[in-house]
Amino acid sequence: MRDAVIVEAVRTPIGKGKPGGALHGEHSVDLLARTLQSLIERSGVDPAVVDDVIGGIVSQVGDQAVNATRSAVLAAGFPESVPATTVDRQCGSSQQAAHFAAQGVMSGAYDVAIACGVESMSRVPMGSSVLPGSDPFGPRMTARYPEGLVGQGISAELITSRWKLTRTDLDDFALRSHERASAAWAAGEFDREVAWTGMRDETVRPGTSMEALAGLKPAYYREEYAERFPEIGWNVTAGNASPVNDGAAALLIMSSEAAARLGLRPRARFHSFAVAGADPLLMLTAIIPATEKVLVRAGLTIDDIDVFEVNEAFSPVVLSWRHETGADLEKVNVRGGAIAIGHPLGASGARLMTTLVHAMEDRGARYGLQTMCEAGGLANAVVLERL
Repeated sequence: MRDAVIVEAVRTPIGKGKPGGALHGEHSVDLLARTLQSLIERSGVDPAVVDDVIGGIVSQVGDQAVNATRSAVLAAGFPESVPATTVDRQCGSSQQAAHFAAQGVMSGAYDVAIACGVESMSRVPMGSSVLPGSDPFGPRMTARYPEGLVGQGISAELITSRWKLTRTDLDDFALRSHERASAAWAAGEFDREVAWTGMRDETVRPGTSMEALAGLKPAYYREEYAERFPEIGWNVTAGNASPVNDGAAALLIMSSEAAARLGLRPRARFHSFAVAGADPLLMLTAIIPATEKVLVRAGLTIDDIDVFEVNEAFSPVVLSWRHETGADLEKVNVRGGAIAIGHPLGASGARLMTTLVHAMEDRGARYGLQTMCEAGGLANAVVLERL
């Protein structure tokens, strides 16, 4: 079987997902289009050689409707012959796009592909695709879970309780995320991966402190949930959860043969893939079996991994994963994570992979592992090998 390699990876700075955010004025299609243009300009590839563009978007409605990835390809000035599709694995959508692109290359269906993602949460708020009065689950799924499923914030609270995490644990991890992201920006570590100059990730807070985080109120307390789940201690706040954001990212993926033919240097190869499902009530814990699965497929142990990117949807997600896997936190999200940098849903998988590739290069790492929790009790995981 052929291999699949990453030859270029780029992202936007991440903006606040609010009307006043730095990227709010840019249409989602144009935001992704500019990112695709940057990818092509950096690589020097003729876009006509791209066999497919696979994009991740979570809220595929409004400004992000009607296969917005195809619209972005055309807006970027690619030839009309370049096809595109949009996928949805919730928060892992653009990581799944990378899986699909790489697997297409490895199978021989593609020679050159782009995996990308975008989300403008300021223009298309989370949940916009659920119409008023609609039921996205249906009666048969509802019958399987008669007590009802819950939102991710409550799932994060349940994880906090089950793994006996404290508010201090959660806030300390959040503070570490901001400190690492701030230090990375100050040291110029994001300069190579961020496409546009003059703007940094808007939600990184260099001056935050444990005192400031401790002063925040629980974000998800509701009386009915307090009665249903008396074990919850109400420790999840806006400070130890990811914010809402705007952003885009893209990766150029091809076979080693195609890279040689085009005169490009492979930077990392896709080593192993996994997807997993878990309890949809806890929702955010499938990264634990996904990590185990991908390591088995890779023939590696947790100690063989030099750098991890684990999406920081909430502090307890990463902390419970670390408890179960035994991963060294010093290797996890070494440049900060989504709590600081932000979580523009459909773009996050590609953003994490862009950061992972650059961090592996800068640290001389051989193996990197990326995993993301997703709504519905899902997760994907991938191992990259630096070349």
